[in-house]
Amino acid sequence: MGAALSGLGCGGEETRTGEEGVGMSQAPLACSTRITYGSAWIHPGRESMVDVASGAVTWDGTCVNEGSNSYAVLSNGWKPYFTGNNACVMAFDSDCSGAQTCGTRITYGPKWIRAGTGTYDDAGGRVFWDRACVNEGSNSYGVLSNGWKPYFTGANGCAMSFRYTGCGGLYTNPVFPTDCADPGVIFDGGKYIAVCTSGGAAAAFPIRTSSDLITWTGAGHIFPSGTRPSWAKGDFWAPEIHRVGSRYIAYYTARHTNGVLSIGAASASSPLGPFTDLGRPLVHDVNMGMIDATFFTDTAGTKYLVWKADGNAVGQKTPLYAQALSADGLALTGSRVTLMTNDRSWEGGVVEAPWVVARDGYYYLFYSGNAYYDGRYAIGVARATSPLGPYTKASAPILKTVSGWEGPGHGSVVTSPSGTSVMVYHAWNAAHSARVMLVDAIVWSNGWPSMPGAPSLQSRPLP
Repeated sequence: MGAALSGLGCGGEETRTGEEGVGMSQAPLACSTRITYGSAWIHPGRESMVDVASGAVTWDGTCVNEGSNSYAVLSNGWKPYFTGNNACVMAFDSDCSGAQTCGTRITYGPKWIRAGTGTYDDAGGRVFWDRACVNEGSNSYGVLSNGWKPYFTGANGCAMSFRYTGCGGLYTNPVFPTDCADPGVIFDGGKYIAVCTSGGAAAAFPIRTSSDLITWTGAGHIFPSGTRPSWAKGDFWAPEIHRVGSRYIAYYTARHTNGVLSIGAASASSPLGPFTDLGRPLVHDVNMGMIDATFFTDTAGTKYLVWKADGNAVGQKTPLYAQALSADGLALTGSRVTLMTNDRSWEGGVVEAPWVVARDGYYYLFYSGNAYYDGRYAIGVARATSPLGPYTKASAPILKTVSGWEGPGHGSVVTSPSGTSVMVYHAWNAAHSARVMLVDAIVWSNGWPSMPGAPSLQSRPLP
């Protein structure tokens, strides 16, 4: 059954809805509720996934199955329908009662094995489920992002609906649906800034900005058409922009005119440019390609560059190196140190795409491994108490291929608008024609990060 007429407001008044303008109110609303529907919402003829309703509107979390679909009944009487059973997911953000603390209501289906008489749990923050149901003996369970494992009677008995209140809405991957491989992302000046691989395009490294990590706007290029550095002839890969002192440095990979992949650097007074190239490679070895540079500052203030030797191109190992940088970030100092190499079976012939985060007394080195072009590609993590190691690897990747997203990799770790950790990374689209940009939450527990239910397929609360 499809969606009914959108937008009955409180007391039978029309709701002010999303971008189509159905039932737009002529007078300002005294207060309103923004309702964001999950990706399974049935909404023929509508593009927006949002309604704005007059007054305070909520939902008790109950999802009613009807045939092959399901529906919820909101407090104003509106009944949104969703494709599939137990598929109700919505977010409610209201200005009627002032600021709201983000919270999740998880309402369990009739087969839930409960300890008391309730049918739901209210949890602080953002809690979600990847909709995987694990059979165990004669029962089954689902694993939520906060570690909670509700059990249900019978095989494949898991059924849960999710209501988010005060969390800012929902999103569904990808957050950028066209090619954006190797996204390098930072937060600066009140906005997120992303740059991506551009290959052989005349304008190198598109720059995009966002206020929420979900909606991205073009903001030019590191090297607009006609300004690419003269020492580089192509293969403009894996850029990152970082604030170094009072300036911004774009570190990137490009193929030198002598044919060897090398790491370049360009500086600017703004993260949006214009950038002035160093005029020569920052890292160059005539015998080995050097790629995938990242930058970080340790807790003592020392600046480092981390990068990969492209040994897999010549049948060798692919060590990740680190070396201290000058104060301006434009020269290497000290000695090069090997942080790790590919020595785990899942990594295959490659470790690459490093990103380093300092947290709670550890340095966490996120990296990608195996073949970027297929489903073996994945993201792993290692940690150390010193910026130069030794690093201890986690036992398994924290992000790998799932049905619908192949070859997730090359991630940047940033703090979301709500203060949580997220990874921005790429994965192949269903047609395997482009590596698109995804965002998913990182959960920290017992000194290690994990990414439950990622790459995500269904709607999740805004990070």
